[in-house]
Amino acid sequence: MQQVGELHRGVLTSGAADQLAALVARAAHAPVGLIHFVQGGKLRLYGGYGLKIPWEDVADTPLEDSLAGLVVSGDAPLVIDDVRADDRVPADSLESNGAYLGHPIRDQTGAVLGICCAVDEKPRQWSAADIASVAEAAQVSTLLITEQLNRYEIDRQRRFLDAVLDSLHDGVTACDDEGRIVFVNERMRKLWGESGLSDETLDQLTDADGKPIRRADLGLFRALRGNHVADAEVVLHGQHGRSRHYLVDAHPIVGPDGNTVGAVQAVQDVTRRRRVERFRTCELAVITALAEAPSIEAAGPRVLESVVSTLDWVHAELWLVDKAAAVVRSAARWSAPGWQEDIETPVDLPYGTGLAGRSWQVGKPLWIRDVGQPQSLISEETAMTSRLHTALAIPVREGFETLGVLTVFADTVEDPEDELLALMSGIAAHIGQFVEKRLVEDLQRQLIRTKNEYLALVGHELRTPLTSISAYTELLREADEKSLVTDGPRLLEVIERNTNSLRDIINELMELNALDTGHADVQLMPMDLAEVVRDSVAKARAAVDGAPLVIEDELPDQLMLPGDRKRLRQVVDNLLGNAVKYSPDGGHIGVTLRATGHAAELAVSDAGLGVSDDERDKMFTGLYRTARTRDKAIPGTGLGLTLSRAVVSKHHGSIELVDHDGPGSTVLVRLPLVARS
Repeated sequence: MQQVGELHRGVLTSGAADQLAALVARAAHAPVGLIHFVQGGKLRLYGGYGLKIPWEDVADTPLEDSLAGLVVSGDAPLVIDDVRADDRVPADSLESNGAYLGHPIRDQTGAVLGICCAVDEKPRQWSAADIASVAEAAQVSTLLITEQLNRYEIDRQRRFLDAVLDSLHDGVTACDDEGRIVFVNERMRKLWGESGLSDETLDQLTDADGKPIRRADLGLFRALRGNHVADAEVVLHGQHGRSRHYLVDAHPIVGPDGNTVGAVQAVQDVTRRRRVERFRTCELAVITALAEAPSIEAAGPRVLESVVSTLDWVHAELWLVDKAAAVVRSAARWSAPGWQEDIETPVDLPYGTGLAGRSWQVGKPLWIRDVGQPQSLISEETAMTSRLHTALAIPVREGFETLGVLTVFADTVEDPEDELLALMSGIAAHIGQFVEKRLVEDLQRQLIRTKNEYLALVGHELRTPLTSISAYTELLREADEKSLVTDGPRLLEVIERNTNSLRDIINELMELNALDTGHADVQLMPMDLAEVVRDSVAKARAAVDGAPLVIEDELPDQLMLPGDRKRLRQVVDNLLGNAVKYSPDGGHIGVTLRATGHAAELAVSDAGLGVSDDERDKMFTGLYRTARTRDKAIPGTGLGLTLSRAVVSKHHGSIELVDHDGPGSTVLVRLPLVARS
């Protein structure tokens, strides 16, 4: 069976087919020339010359109804001198008279694609030259169609290739042997602009070390010189400091003769991958810093430096919650080089105030796209002075409790990113675990120290009055009647004094144990703390009346808060008693009370021996007494401050030794003004 091919529409334009038809007619000295192609069992007229009937009447003709169909079925030229006298002519053929000369048009495989024919309106005898001319015209048609088919196939393949390249996630650029860009896929346009490599883009490119890249050093042009480039990292520095990281592969394009005819470059955006790697490095650095540090204050700067350098932001701060004062306190801060003097950070932020205080209040991350906007939680003065824009605050939590807040700032406007929020939340979780672990470890150390101090107390503070009581009792037992009359009262006075001292120690121990174990609690009722302090100061003044000691106070008329009046009076008496005990003659004792934000602050200062920095934290644990106190043989058990700490803690407050100008020390008590659960 004869193989019949079909020609795709668009391979040969109608203008070219008409010229071929005219060539056939002139070559055969005929008035009409036609070019038919086979399509779907029909003959489609592509080109015509000298037609006197409407084109649409002969545009599509069934193969069986035309003389051209005989050429296709016979796979040979068809020569008819008189159409009416030839019985091969189909009954419904449009060629009902005249003469017909047709020759098949084949492709390179020999399949019939169409028919090249000459038609005369009158019967005639076709000469050998006419037949040869039409055959040559058919061969010319074959050559022209073959060329058109090749072009069509090349165009089709190019369209497929373009579609494939445009669908890639990698950007692709190609150049010719002169270095002119000849192809840029859609992804490349999105990565580096419409041309794929503009001068503006080139000015923003550096290598992985930050060194600017010259045009000749780009992978595409290195490949044009015969080099093969694999995984060369380049960085595109965009506006506002935003950078994109890319890996570049480039290879030369070699022609059939072995010469380089161009080069192709593939660019892969690895910004996300690099970001993930940096995030992992940051988290590892944070974990390492926490593992090696004795406290969060020591680890804080290293943690914040890792965060800032990883994010390419400019400033970070770590805040720790002080529930008693209802503030978050600055524990650490770190700024990128060049920013240290630009950012002013307050020491404390009240609950619900500022970015850190607000994040503590709402208990969730806060992303401020631009702190310079009116609705920002950062003051306009701070934002303008520091040139900050984006800010992020992440609560530092352990379980359901907020222990602090981590804040970071950028000098560019950034939109929220889930990956970044996840990283910062993870780092905040590590910090929260560290803080909680240190609190537990401190508590364990305090318990061990308390146990040892209790043993020391039993061994010394309790034994001393017991020894005295026993000795004086023995003296009374051995005294005669005269001695009992003369010395008895004095001996009994000593026994009574030691008995009372022993009773006070035991009572304080029992009360401290009850508070620590929860067997005793405080009764929070509305009370006037100013009145309690005023009464305690009056009592202390009466006790030192006549002594060269001055007690100065600065108290409000009234300061109401929820508290246990009896136990808070005990705290104030302890603090004033210590101040009197440790102040030298002629010294001054200062007592101040004020409301600051959400807390009441009571400060008691003395001009006594003072407390060294390394002993401050120990003063409120167990039965600790400073070395100076022991050296001076000042009496006491060290239970007063410990008991005060327990009472203040039950009020959800805090007590600490703070910086003091000159000799002596200052104890600061903070109590919340509003009841807390």
